[in-house]
Amino acid sequence: MELDDAIKERSSVRKFSTKKPDWRDVIECIDACRYAPMAGNNFTLKFIVIDDKEKIQKIAEACQQDFVSQVHYIVVACSQPSRTLNAYGKRGETFVRQQAGSAIQNFLLKITEKNLATCWVGYFVEEQIKRILKIPENVQVEAVFPIGYKSQELKGKAKRAKIDLDNILYFNVYKNKKMRVPRKID
Repeated sequence: MELDDAIKERSSVRKFSTKKPDWRDVIECIDACRYAPMAGNNFTLKFIVIDDKEKIQKIAEACQQDFVSQVHYIVVACSQPSRTLNAYGKRGETFVRQQAGSAIQNFLLKITEKNLATCWVGYFVEEQIKRILKIPENVQVEAVFPIGYKSQELKGKAKRAKIDLDNILYFNVYKNKKMRVPRKID
């Protein structure tokens, strides 16, 4: 799949088929995260792959979203920010979030390329997730990703329209929608 196609195809899926993905594909998607930019080359992200049905159910409860329990695998992304915080102080908090988003986008695009599906779940009770997965206090849970195949009934359905580029693009200063015409040099 071409990158532009993966970017345009990627969507949040909340209805999964019962078909079980190959765990190696899930690992390959996580591997794509290693190529994201990291402040000071301090890779802060860690991933937990869950295939235990009981834990999947408990994580779905912590997310308060039933669709999370429909899958055979969940990936939980966590950040261990200490090295980045030590290197950059308060700004390191921003860097950790930025690099988590960057790595997760690689993960989402690879999921799409593999014809798998997920939904970036950011709403959850972090303390419950940490307790279920024995995540240390100094590690923050970034997101939960139920991984599966898109339900057949979703295939071929029209996607929501994305925001127009004109609504998000400015030139030189905030709110300026016009690019200055370059002067002609004689």
